[in-house]
Amino acid sequence: MTDAPRATAAASGSTLSLKGRLDAKGVAQVWDEAVAAVDKAAISVLDLSGVEYLDGAGAALVMEIEITTLQRGGRIQRQGLNPDFASQLQPFDPERLAKAREQEQPRWSLPEDVGRAAYAFWRDFRDLIGFVGAAGQAFAAAVLMPHKIRWKDTIAIAESAGANALPIVALIGSLMGLIMAFQSAIPLQRFGADIYIADMLGIAMVRELGALVTAILLAGRSGSAFAAEIGTMKVNEEINALTTMGLNPLSFLAVPRVLAAMAVTPLLTMFFNLFALAGGAIVVMGFGYSFTTYTQRVVASLTMGDVIGGLFKAFVFSILVAGIGCHRGLSTGTGARAVGASTTSSVVSGLVLIAVADGIMAVTFYMLGI
Repeated sequence: MTDAPRATAAASGSTLSLKGRLDAKGVAQVWDEAVAAVDKAAISVLDLSGVEYLDGAGAALVMEIEITTLQRGGRIQRQGLNPDFASQLQPFDPERLAKAREQEQPRWSLPEDVGRAAYAFWRDFRDLIGFVGAAGQAFAAAVLMPHKIRWKDTIAIAESAGANALPIVALIGSLMGLIMAFQSAIPLQRFGADIYIADMLGIAMVRELGALVTAILLAGRSGSAFAAEIGTMKVNEEINALTTMGLNPLSFLAVPRVLAAMAVTPLLTMFFNLFALAGGAIVVMGFGYSFTTYTQRVVASLTMGDVIGGLFKAFVFSILVAGIGCHRGLSTGTGARAVGASTTSSVVSGLVLIAVADGIMAVTFYMLGI
């Protein structure tokens, strides 16, 4: 036994007739057929005299038919609708809905896409320059009046971004040192130069990779957290509340986070280097060299300039990562997806800034002979 049709749709000439119960189940039966009829033929009359019931689902079908007709450049006239159902359609204006749909689905050409992307990049760059200026002003005020810095929050953030990040830094550092030592040992062993693994590992980690990888971990772990925390406050109107109370959001939120990152990133870099060298020591000792020999080679290969240069890079990276995280959080838009977009943008922007700054500092150090 099959159920009788709850609704039917039939096109005849320029007339489309809907009959039966236009509730959720009935509309589901005739939606495709009714819309297809409007697409295929020039329908100018919508006969609703056979409609026995019409609710929100039925109103949606009627609006879809009328909007589709308007988008095709035609007009359609309702007739025969029971006055008891007219209230379901009264709140909707098909012409306004058709215009809104066209605005929701813009059809841009390639030049428009390029232009919009270029404008978005310029607007983002301009906002970033403005943030740098405002943040510099907030830091200058913090230096002149250090008692106004939220030291308790700064210490709590330093614990979260520094001490709590130590396990992942130790794991990545030791694995990276071990893998690099093992991979470089294979070609060096052919020439009997496997002891130079210590020199290579010491210079590579202390001068470059220690600060670089630590900054990447900071961007993925703490920079994104900064953006998410501040972005959630922005969505919940808490940033506006701070401004209303006369508090500068940059001084209240960004300064403690950037200070905390500046304090812990060089320390994390030193821990990363130590664990990386420890991982390399395991490989070198596996080739028959003593730990003392390995340590002497590492110390002999490094200068104070290498150590200070690596820590300086870590210091610069910390400012960039924490700053861009706070900037993305403060520039969060509205809606449920805004916080996620800001978090993603903070990580991507942080990585780009790290790469650019690292390249600039590498060239500068080379020209200065460091």
